Amino acid sequence: MQTNPKTILITGTSKGIGYALAKFFAKNGHQVLALSRNNPIEFSEAENIKALNIDISEAESLDKLPLVLDAFKPIDAIIHNAGAFLNKPFAETTLADFQNIYATNVFAVAKLTQICLPYMQKSSHCVAISSMGGIQGSMKFAGLSAYSSSKGALITLMELLAEEYKTTGIAFNTLALGAVQTEMLAKAFPDYQAPLTADEMANYIYDFALNGHKYYNGKVLQVSSTTP
Repeated sequence: MQTNPKTILITGTSKGIGYALAKFFAKNGHQVLALSRNNPIEFSEAENIKALNIDISEAESLDKLPLVLDAFKPIDAIIHNAGAFLNKPFAETTLADFQNIYATNVFAVAKLTQICLPYMQKSSHCVAISSMGGIQGSMKFAGLSAYSSSKGALITLMELLAEEYKTTGIAFNTLALGAVQTEMLAKAFPDYQAPLTADEMANYIYDFALNGHKYYNGKVLQVSSTTP
């Protein structure tokens, strides 16, 4: 059991890496605020998990969050894990498609971070989960123009926040993930088998969220052993 429990806010906790992260933090004695449109039923009765069924792409839903945060401050770490995905030829990708992807992958991250900043303190850590597709010069894939460009924007946003808040002691970093066996990967590359499971990647992110701020700020770390 963790002797120095932290309060961790995680988005996208209904499945995949976010689900694994919520369970892992809670199991180790940390208090988890799990944000998802549809959290698993088990979270409603799980020890150390406060399940919040919130669609982060809707600003009005996020406006209600401070009422909850007041009871859990300070926030020691945020893990912006939620992500919207689209695989569609660029010529068929509409402005609405781009807006929908950016609403979750970029705009919601900005809005949620603004809301949480007053509840964070020196040594708090804001971690954004991006993708290797958002790394300049990395291998790119047809059909992912909206998704990968949003993940590139997310990386830049975290770099800017690290600079703007560098005197506060709050760290902002990004993990650009490679292939992890999740539902999202299966949609993008149906026949590909990733070398890492969601649980294995969650284990890495768990340690980074708790300790990465001691070593990094304003950085993007490429966590990728292979590319589809």
